[in-house]
Amino acid sequence: MTPERDRFERLVRDSSGQVLAALIGHLGDFDLAEESLGDAWLLAAERWPRSGFPERPEAWLYTVARRRAVDRIRRERLRGDRQSAAQERLLDRSTESDDEIDQRWRSGISDDRLRLLFTCCHPALAPEAQIALTLRTVGGLTTDELARAFLVPPATMGQRIVRAKKKIRLAGIPYRVPLGDELPDRIGSVLRVIYLVFNEGYLASSGDDPIRVALAGEAIRLGTLLTELMPDEPEAAGLTALMMLHHARRDARVDAGGDLVLLEDQDRSRWHRDEIDAGVALLDRAMKSRRPGPYQLQAAISAVHDDAPTFDATNWGEILALYDALIEIEASPVVSLNRAVAVSFVDGPGAALDIVAAIEVPGSHLVPAVRADLLRRLERHDDALDAYREALGLATNPAERRFLLNRISQVADLP
Repeated sequence: MTPERDRFERLVRDSSGQVLAALIGHLGDFDLAEESLGDAWLLAAERWPRSGFPERPEAWLYTVARRRAVDRIRRERLRGDRQSAAQERLLDRSTESDDEIDQRWRSGISDDRLRLLFTCCHPALAPEAQIALTLRTVGGLTTDELARAFLVPPATMGQRIVRAKKKIRLAGIPYRVPLGDELPDRIGSVLRVIYLVFNEGYLASSGDDPIRVALAGEAIRLGTLLTELMPDEPEAAGLTALMMLHHARRDARVDAGGDLVLLEDQDRSRWHRDEIDAGVALLDRAMKSRRPGPYQLQAAISAVHDDAPTFDATNWGEILALYDALIEIEASPVVSLNRAVAVSFVDGPGAALDIVAAIEVPGSHLVPAVRADLLRRLERHDDALDAYREALGLATNPAERRFLLNRISQVADLP
């Protein structure tokens, strides 16, 4: 792949959500925005290899897509199709100069994505539709990527997105940030979806790159905007701190060959200490409210890891206490599994193995992968190999599969 082609594909992946949010904001129509952006990408694929990349590719795409939308509206108008008020306003602005369009793009980009986030997370939509539509429009994931992430056929995921957009249109769901009493009722679903967007960036569900840095960064930016919007909501700050503390390790999480590196093996000198400091400061601010929630507690766990100069110096007793507190307010199999890992470093892998035996996460590789690691540490190599192979049979992420294959190879060579 040429450098130009690689750059183009990265722009498609990392910029689509940003441009799409701005288009939806100005068009008021999900389908028209997606169709117009698709036209812009096709034109970019044709022109940029010959003429070079524009100085601001996203602004170029927004301008071209906006013009394509105007052309579509005009053609439909000639056929007598009825236009929405939002489309009529767009036609009224169609004589804006390039500089005016560019200024509109730059000034509205942040608010557009936040408004779109709240629209996608409207309570009128089913939870699975909220997540799918947000990751499709805000996160820029393709329908195929979403289908793989949620283990459903692409056609099923496509219909889920179509129904969600239709629901927004028919129900007249407003494209805005909720006001007053509406805001607290919507915060839970918005936080959950932001975290899912971050998780897709933290460990991509598909593709050659295990980490989608731009997408994780976008989730942090959305969390920061939400924190500014709701300064008295500690969980918004807690989630943003959690994402920052995780993302600060990004450069050490993958080796030169693109394989995942476990926390215990990471070069901590490559962690971004300025981001860790900022995350800890934000967490401290959130904890001062004395209303601890699951995101704040997870951030506190991450902060303990980030504070340790070496893996061996990790304060596992404090981490275990934090997991105990987390289970009290948000028990789940995954939290119990993570707690078991902490137990293994406090009381030994044997004690943790008994806990893991009672945990079930159907269809996931997580439980057999943790069990395999505990067995490896207990030097029960044959049992560890069986567990690693079980995990490999369930894992779908390419980077995680490579990691498990490497583990199998390493354990098979042990006496």
